Amino acid sequence: MNPYMEFAHKTDLAYSALCHSLCRELNLPQTAFDILLFLANNPECDTASDIVELRKIKANLVSVNVNRLVEEGYLYREPVPGDRRKTRLLCTKQAQPIIDKGRALQAQFAARLLSGMSERQRQAFADAAAVINHNLDEILQEVH
Repeated sequence: MNPYMEFAHKTDLAYSALCHSLCRELNLPQTAFDILLFLANNPECDTASDIVELRKIKANLVSVNVNRLVEEGYLYREPVPGDRRKTRLLCTKQAQPIIDKGRALQAQFAARLLSGMSERQRQAFADAAAVINHNLDEILQEVH
């Protein structure tokens, strides 16, 4: 397998594996957990279409899991003024303990990913990621 694809695939597998026991404890499917944390961590991306586009979760799964999160009191829907086709998805106070646990898990995951790296290596990695991100922006500007 291409080393970059393998890296992305292993990252996804490891994160999902770490989330498994927390999701079981919270009685939430992984997809619902992912949606809740995505909305909490990215408040500017607050629609179902944002979740589909950015998290690459299929629309039917987003719909089912958003409905569950609303029914269980973790999310509420709010119309977008001026665009009756859009609905914002917002986390409730009831969701905060789940969000806190999820963010702690994400921080532990990030720490484990970078464990064994010196501060210099971490900075080099961050610098390389910034250059790659800049190059991706340029490519996207060229094709649009």
